[in-house]
Amino acid sequence: MILARVVGTVVATRKDPRLEGKKLLILKPISPDGKDESGYVVSVDTVSAGYRERVIAVAGSSARMADGCKDTPVDNAIIGIVDDVSMD
Repeated sequence: MILARVVGTVVATRKDPRLEGKKLLILKPISPDGKDESGYVVSVDTVSAGYRERVIAVAGSSARMADGCKDTPVDNAIIGIVDDVSMD
């Protein structure tokens, strides 16, 4: 799992039919204290996340187990919207 912030969207008019109706978002991985980390990830949104929200995303086979992603060609899925992060 990674923490990330939603920074954009992807619009694809031609895609695998199993991705029809799925929202694709661009994520920027972040550290637990909110600082940007390197790279970007395109992720399927399963929780109706919005722009600039902090989210939890999973990759690989875990992404294909997310709600609505079974038997779908996804490698990354947003599975939660983060309300708060605390490190003790």
